Amino acid sequence: QVQLVESGGGLVQPGGPLRLSCAASGSILDIYTIYWYRQAPGKQRDLVALITSGGTTNYADSVKGRFTISRDNAENTVSLQMNSLKPEDTAVYYCNAKRRTGGGAIYDYWGQGTQVTVSS
Repeated sequence: QVQLVESGGGLVQPGGPLRLSCAASGSILDIYTIYWYRQAPGKQRDLVALITSGGTTNYADSVKGRFTISRDNAENTVSLQMNSLKPEDTAVYYCNAKRRTGGGAIYDYWGQGTQVTVSS
């Protein structure tokens, strides 16, 4: 069982930065893809960014150039550096770890979420 704990959320002014962290309970980053999702009130949960076990990253168009996902395998953490924040970035941000084995089994774990509010 993998446990994920997000931290770093809070209130920030438009244009400001915020850094989220996702701490995993074990050494999983070399076999799991880690995703950051977000969900605003009344809206669906959307993918924000991902980093594969090989280090490949990908971003939603809405955050490209502003957000950066990175990982520290030694600390079992994945971070999401968010710059130039906009009010529309306000949401609960969730960390997700997922892998599919060669046999087709899927392992899928979620953190509890952390609130990010961008407001003046």
